[in-house]
Amino acid sequence: MTTGRPRVVSLVPSVTETLLAWGVRPAACTRFCEQPGLPHVGGTKNPDVAAIVALAPDLVVMDEEENRREDHDALVAAGVTVQATAVRSVADVDRALTELAGRVGAHWAPIGSLAAGPLDHRAFVPIWRRPWMALGGPTYGQSLLASLGWETIPGDRGPYPEVTLSEVAVLSPDAVLAPDEPYRFGPRHVPELSVAAPAVHLVDGKDLFWWGVRTPGARVRLGRVIGRFG
Repeated sequence: MTTGRPRVVSLVPSVTETLLAWGVRPAACTRFCEQPGLPHVGGTKNPDVAAIVALAPDLVVMDEEENRREDHDALVAAGVTVQATAVRSVADVDRALTELAGRVGAHWAPIGSLAAGPLDHRAFVPIWRRPWMALGGPTYGQSLLASLGWETIPGDRGPYPEVTLSEVAVLSPDAVLAPDEPYRFGPRHVPELSVAAPAVHLVDGKDLFWWGVRTPGARVRLGRVIGRFG
């Protein structure tokens, strides 16, 4: 790591990507961060707490949604300094990264408001299959799509509600936005998803769920896919 900067362990894929973009090389990360060149300390839901403590990090970054409270508490009990993020909207990205940048000596230019007027289109965003689960709210992905004028349905049943394709079809979404993570939706699923809406778009799951330095570009890319931006 760059001399003079703290040793950071990232247990959040979005944060790992952001730190590297800032020129800050984490001392370790999770295997889900997709960084084979960095040491791994387990997964987001089952990190190796003892291995993390042994690294003597100055800071461990976690997230309320990505990681477990018990692992957070174990690290704090071991005397490790932890920054726990809670990103449920685009606005939360600025708050989390402003704090992180201050801790690691990096510069973060806030994104600011990405409001785009009324929600005049509706999307069904499946995140799992068997059972079917959807992107709801409040979540970062919902907030990002709202900045492009798209409402997620069903959006009033919590962050990731279970649904059926038939009940989604009754809600008449304009399109299905099918990401390749956490469930890897692909071309073979398009006929099945067409039951829910006439248009099915395959999208990059990272652009929907990985917040951070990716956010502005993700908004442009998603906007091009759904025809609402750029």
